[in-house]
Amino acid sequence: MTIPNHAKANFHTLLRAAADGNLALMDCLDSRTSEPRYVLCAIGHDGTDRVFTPFGHLADGNPYDAYFPPDPDNPQGFLTAD
Repeated sequence: MTIPNHAKANFHTLLRAAADGNLALMDCLDSRTSEPRYVLCAIGHDGTDRVFTPFGHLADGNPYDAYFPPDPDNPQGFLTAD
């Protein structure tokens, strides 16, 4: 499966923000579930104001339980619990 260009661009933005010291972890509230989320944000500057751009939140619990990785033998597939 190919990672779309917009996801790659966002990843590179996060790398630049981290290298420049402009990455923040913010305590936020999920707008759909009202659960607390710890959100990775790039910090931008608009004059003297700071702009926090959210890119994603940290996985709750064990992140290894939250995701299935790509299947190295099938470029279109993922390894599952089966």
